[in-house]
Amino acid sequence: MSRVLIVDDEPGLRQSLGLLLADAGYEVAAESDGKRALERALAEPFDLILSDVRMPEMDGLAFLRAYRGRGGEALVIMMSAYGGEEAALAAMKEGAYDYIPKPFRPDEVVLTLRKAEEREQLGRTIATLKAQLDTTPSARAVVAASPAMQDALELVARVAEHRTTVLITGESGTGKEVIAQAIHRASPRVAAPFVAINCAAIPESLLESELFGHVRGAFTGATGDKAGLFEQAGGGTLLLDEIGELPLPLQSKLLRVLQEGEIRRVGDQRTRRVDVRLLAATARDLEAEVAAGRFRQDLYYRLNVVTIHLPPLAERRADIGPLARHFVARLAGRLGRPVTLSDATVAWLEAQSWPGNVRELEHAIERAAVLSDRDLLEPADFRKEPLAAPRSSLEPGAGSGTLRSAVEAAERQAILAALQAAGGNRRAAAQQLGVSLRTLFYKIDRYRLE
Repeated sequence: MSRVLIVDDEPGLRQSLGLLLADAGYEVAAESDGKRALERALAEPFDLILSDVRMPEMDGLAFLRAYRGRGGEALVIMMSAYGGEEAALAAMKEGAYDYIPKPFRPDEVVLTLRKAEEREQLGRTIATLKAQLDTTPSARAVVAASPAMQDALELVARVAEHRTTVLITGESGTGKEVIAQAIHRASPRVAAPFVAINCAAIPESLLESELFGHVRGAFTGATGDKAGLFEQAGGGTLLLDEIGELPLPLQSKLLRVLQEGEIRRVGDQRTRRVDVRLLAATARDLEAEVAAGRFRQDLYYRLNVVTIHLPPLAERRADIGPLARHFVARLAGRLGRPVTLSDATVAWLEAQSWPGNVRELEHAIERAAVLSDRDLLEPADFRKEPLAAPRSSLEPGAGSGTLRSAVEAAERQAILAALQAAGGNRRAAAQQLGVSLRTLFYKIDRYRLE
């Protein structure tokens, strides 16, 4: 229950406001002048202070100035029948959250207090989220220097405490999984598992078993019961990355899980309840996929409750410098030497297009740091020729081996060359290779090309 201090020299107004706010669920205290209110506000914890401007002994603005000067942190809302916009501006300059002109409607006061509480709670959530991100070495930072990423982080803070399904969109490498991890860490489910699966990286024949599990004898090789990812994420969060690659038969089964909160293992006759917060991410335009008949419209509507879009890195250049410094600082710890970036290097990085987005930037910094014999990285360290791809066993002089190993070596070399030519953009690399994005993800995982 929030505590409110009413400061006003009119007894009738103090009483009526006290009754109004008590009925609205607040714990209310009241004082008749600024001096007494100041002593009480500094001695007791209050969440909100509702103060008149014109009062004897100490007026509202003097009270506000003194309260802020002595470290008071409660949200202060000023009231007055005098001064209009000038009085409101003066109050804001002294640190007031809002200003209510008299006379006012009862619902106006309650609404103003509710909005103040909501904004304060949002600010605390964002601060907590940033602190968690800054102290989590295993995760890449969510850098919110650009307006687009600040908006994304605010959405993360707003949706984190709810069970609402969130669809995270953006090109490959923009940080969709990082945003999903941020939602999980800021949610009440933080102590439970966070589980992620890339729907494009698992062969279609295995994907259903991965998601929902299987029972013994369900198929060849199923020698025992196995819990799927929905069960493994019980009580926590499950991220379905590249949801646009999910085959249509599995889309209908996923829709049922979302509607019923139940899964059925492959080969099982009974259903099992699951408590999972589902997040989905995609680089595809799902509306276009729906129009083309490749994605179920009802599933799209079920997933698209709240959308967080991450623009390409080229459209949020304010994030490049902070991201680069974050990556190089983390890399310095791994390499055991004080690797840093010169100002010229940061400016050079900010001028590049980065078609592979944040992932490409991170890999470029790691490559430059590993290959350079200097601790201060300069632009020249990023302009060296890329590492040669492993030579195919089909090349003359490469040695002998089986036909299968020769084909695999050639595939690996072709994938590396395509990824390099596409700047890390997997969709573009898949198009260049003439394969589906699902196949490319599978090959990358198989050959451990990450």
